[in-house]
Amino acid sequence: MSWSSLLPQLKKLCITPKFSVSNRVISTSKNYLFWSTPCLMAEPLKKKKKLDPAIVRAREERRKKKLEKQIRRLEKNARQLKPISECEVSLTLLDQKLQRQRNIFQSTDILEQRALLEKKWANFKRIQLLHDLQMIDRVTLHQQRALDELKNESKELYNEAIQMDFHMVPFTSIGPTETPAIEGYDVPDGEYLDVSKKWS
Repeated sequence: MSWSSLLPQLKKLCITPKFSVSNRVISTSKNYLFWSTPCLMAEPLKKKKKLDPAIVRAREERRKKKLEKQIRRLEKNARQLKPISECEVSLTLLDQKLQRQRNIFQSTDILEQRALLEKKWANFKRIQLLHDLQMIDRVTLHQQRALDELKNESKELYNEAIQMDFHMVPFTSIGPTETPAIEGYDVPDGEYLDVSKKWS
């Protein structure tokens, strides 16, 4: 075999691809094949239309008015509270409001007397607090001195003295109450029937 007979076969091997790709073929003869890239199907950008500035301004104003209207509607609904029938006052009481009002007139002498009384009471409570604090300080000081003396006398007695007295922990005391107890009163356990309206 000569080189001239092998050359056309080698050309076909070099030019034709070994894998198949779906591309377009641009050629008129079978010997010369040109492979192109796939078509992207693109188109040029649309040219923006020039609008009249008055039209643009009118559109912006319309959009602004629409937003303001929506805000006003939301604000109007926000002020409306859910009706609660328990808190509503009857119309008869509203009509009698002026008749039921009390005209309480206090003279300046009574107001001054009350102010002086409040000042005297505040002063009395301050002095009482100071006396209580001084008494607590005196008691704790005497207690500490007694413990120090006991420590010098006997270490064992001191250790016994500083132990917690568990008999005083479950301390209960019954004293006077603000209102006297009602004899034979059955205390309710707190159960009640919920009849309030549900709002969704």
